[in-house]
Amino acid sequence: MCNKVKDYATVARLLTRIFADAARGDDTTSLKFAVVSWLMQTSPTPNPSCRGFHHDTMGKLLCPVDYDWGDPATREAIRNYHPDYRVTSYSWPSYLYRDGRYDPKNPTNGLFKGELLVKAVKHIFTSPSSAENTVVFVPTHNFSKRQRTAGERRTRCDVAGLLRMRSIQPRAIAYTVVQLRFALSSAGSWRILDDDFDQEQFYHNIVDYFKVCPSQEAMKEVDNLLLWWNQ
Repeated sequence: MCNKVKDYATVARLLTRIFADAARGDDTTSLKFAVVSWLMQTSPTPNPSCRGFHHDTMGKLLCPVDYDWGDPATREAIRNYHPDYRVTSYSWPSYLYRDGRYDPKNPTNGLFKGELLVKAVKHIFTSPSSAENTVVFVPTHNFSKRQRTAGERRTRCDVAGLLRMRSIQPRAIAYTVVQLRFALSSAGSWRILDDDFDQEQFYHNIVDYFKVCPSQEAMKEVDNLLLWWNQ
């Protein structure tokens, strides 16, 4: 058990360092391009270079679940920074949910199971080509060397190989969620503060969701969620 705790502490430190250096990382740049490709497969748009809340599809994914993106007045208010429609790190964006569907009566249903999130985790931690696989996460030891392309070797060495990952853990999910939000946003360069949205606080809020469970029931839900990620 002591060794496990040390291993998790090492992973936490490495991920924190990677998060702090995200502006210089390959993940930040490659995910920006990958997201457009993934969205074009399902929701072709006439202007894929437009991003963030000014892009209807990306705006819907970024929209906090507390707001109704389908309402034109809401979309306009968010785009114009209306004080009643602030976008902060304390609300979950819809891309975190499976099929983008949020149930206010069961707010954790489908949370952290969004399709784009799954693709992004595999893109970063396994290989870009694995994002199309149906398996949620493929541990690093399941890949033979001759199956990897040069690009895959580079990605795996940078992240999964560095961390010797055998499973997806909360900080890896949190890191990817933040990277994916940046990829969907209109920001041209990495920044901790994106208008009212604090990326670093968002990262810690996600880690707390997994680590600071308010009840035994919530802890069981988190355990089941991590089992789902590593099925």
